[in-house]
Parts: sequence; structure tokens; C-alpha cells
Amino acid sequence: MDTLFNTKFEGDPASHSQPGVQLKSNTYDLQESNVNLKLTIVSTVGFGDQINKEDSYKPIVEFIDAQFEAYLQEELKIKRVLHNYHDTRIHACLYFIAPTGHSLKSLDLVTMKKLDSKVNIIPIIAKSDAISKSELTKFKIKITSELVSNGVQIYQFPTDDESVAEINGTMNAHLPFAVIGSTEELKIGNKMMKARQYPWGTVQVENEAHCDFVKLREMLIRVNMEDLREQTHTRHYELYRRCKLEEMGFKDTDPDSKPFSLQETYEAKRNEFLGELQKKEEAMRQMFVQRVKEKEAELKEAEKELHEKFDRLKKLHQDEKKKLEDKKKSLDDEVNAFKQRKTAAELLQSQAQQAGGSQTLKRDKERKKSLF
Repeated sequence: MDTLFNTKFEGDPASHSQPGVQLKSNTYDLQESNVNLKLTIVSTVGFGDQINKEDSYKPIVEFIDAQFEAYLQEELKIKRVLHNYHDTRIHACLYFIAPTGHSLKSLDLVTMKKLDSKVNIIPIIAKSDAISKSELTKFKIKITSELVSNGVQIYQFPTDDESVAEINGTMNAHLPFAVIGSTEELKIGNKMMKARQYPWGTVQVENEAHCDFVKLREMLIRVNMEDLREQTHTRHYELYRRCKLEEMGFKDTDPDSKPFSLQETYEAKRNEFLGELQKKEEAMRQMFVQRVKEKEAELKEAEKELHEKFDRLKKLHQDEKKKLEDKKKSLDDEVNAFKQRKTAAELLQSQAQQAGGSQTLKRDKERKKSLF
């Protein structure tokens, strides 16, 4: 892109370890002589880098559809400002093909098939100096054959305008373009030219004997830029718009092939929407009633279980209380019996002590008598 527009666009190279495909859009205001161009470049960062490439095309399709949707929403407004609306629709897709020299990858075929009804596809063989001229010719024929056999519709330069019919017809035969890019300038002869220097020689970017870069630039920027924009609006956007409006229920004619006014369509859709809304409301109400009943049943069951548990605990408490009372009574009886035995023992001990004291007194009296 830097070589194509002879400028230096912002942006750092992205790594090849992206978890998914991300689209980065940047808009630039270019000026050359008295011509101003608002250019938007969208890069598909991470495309083809994942192990599972099955859904790699989806972010690209979604991004293109999002731009169509934004334009459609602006077009459907009561007060439109399309004359100064910043049109972000994609007008051209430069699809780069790896210079393998063999055939297209299945990812390329699947992606281009998904995109051909949404954007003008211009296939490009990148880094075409990696293969020889004879291999390049065979590779172009192989690519064209695979695109036709798989039903992929690439952008064809228009030949209905006599002023450009001859050059466009010739350029259509050169598709896909084999290009080389370089921002380095080397002195070749007496001129400074964009080229790539190799140990075996120099490849000139703007030399048509070396690559198709000049053909691409002429076809894309000078000859067919307006046709690309027109094709986007009349073909790709119109298809999206028709499918979207039909999906919303709008029709041009009724079942009897009579004109169908927008007011009638609106009323029909409004009534249909209200009917669907009432059905959903009734379904939600029934669901709410059902859930309330289920919740009440759950609460009743929980309450029943709680009462049963309370009754079990109450009975268990009463049993434990009775056991404790019986044990207390038994202990009280043992204490009373012990007290009675203790009292009897103390009484016997007191009587024994009194008997012993009287015998001692008698012996003392007898001893005194013997002394006298």
C-alpha cells in the first residue's frame, strides 16, 4: 500500500501469534496536485495464522456487513445527509495469494467465495519475484481455473464503456496481477526507481517486464476507481439492502402481485410485532405463575419437613428429659440412703464412745479403792 500510493502509512507490523482475526481500519487524507482522496485501509490482522482456520472469514464478512448496515441506517433516516456522509463501505478487496506456484489454498477459496457477493475482489499474487516467469504464467492459469471451477466471482474490469473497453479487456486477461512492493529507491541508469536489490540482480517495481504493479495501479486508481464504488453501491450494497429489508418483512408486492405500500407493510409488521409481544407476555406470565406454584410447593414441602424435624427433636428432648429426671431421682434415693447410713454409723460410734468412757471411769474407781 505504501508503494501503491507513494506514501508512508502509519502502523506497526503485527505478529503471527494472534488468537483470532482482527480488522484494523485507518483513514487517511491524501493529496496529489489538486486531487484530494479520503482513503480507508482495512488490514485483516492474523488472517491465516491460526491452526483452526475454519471461521477465519467470519470477522471479515461481519465487518463488511457492519459498514453496509451503517449506510442502510443512514439511508432509512427521515432526514438524511448522504451527501456528506462518510461512506465506510469496502469498495475493493486486494486478496493476496501466496506465490506457491501450485494451487490456491482451501482457505483462499472458502474466503473468496464468502466475500464475492459482498465486495469487489481483485486477486493478487504477492512477492511474485519468488517464482520464475514460466511458473508464474502456469500459476495464473491454475488460479483462474480454480476460481471458475469453484464459482468464485472476482471483479472484472468493465468493458461496456468504449473509452476503456480495450484496456480493461486486456487487463482482465492479466488477472490475477503478479506484484512486487518496495519503498526503497535505487539508481538505475540515470533515474531513481523503486526496486528490490538481490545478490543476483535488481527487480524494478514499475517495470512491466518484471511485474504487474503498474497495471494494478492504473486499473485500481486511474481507470476504474469510480466503477469500483458504483459496483459496491449498485451490486453488493443493493443485495445486502434487499435481503435485509426482506428479512424485516418489507415487500414491494402482495401475494396477488399488487403494489404493497410502505404504510401497509409497516402496519402489518406492527400488528405482527404486537401479536408476538402479547404471545411472549402471556408465555412469560404463564411461566411466572408456574414458577410461583413450584416455589410454593417447594416452600410447603420445606415447611412440612421442618415441622417433622421439630416434632422429632421435641420427642427426643422429652425422652432425654425423662431419662435425666429418672437418673436424678435415682441419685436422690442413693443420697438419702447414704445419709441414713451415715447417721446410723455416727449414732453407733457415739454409743460406743459412751460405753468405753463408763468402763474407764469404773476402772479408775477400783484402782483408787485398792490404794487406800
